[in-house]
Amino acid sequence: MPLFKKRTVGKPGEWYYCLEHKKVEEGPDCPGKDRFGPYASPQEAQHAMETAAERNLQWENDPRWHDAPAGGSGDEE
Repeated sequence: MPLFKKRTVGKPGEWYYCLEHKKVEEGPDCPGKDRFGPYASPQEAQHAMETAAERNLQWENDPRWHDAPAGGSGDEE
């Protein structure tokens, strides 16, 4: 069976932030593509979008993750 068709069962105490419903949910009620988590508490899950934004900013500013050549924008003409 393909991984994406598999329905996972939620565990008590696992919290997710649902990107579709824009709310915290206990257990993986929504598909994995639509959620962040698991988190240890509802409070951690509530801050999932802020956590993701902070991590994205760190990655964007990390020179080890840049594909663009030094001094260039990465746009080839």
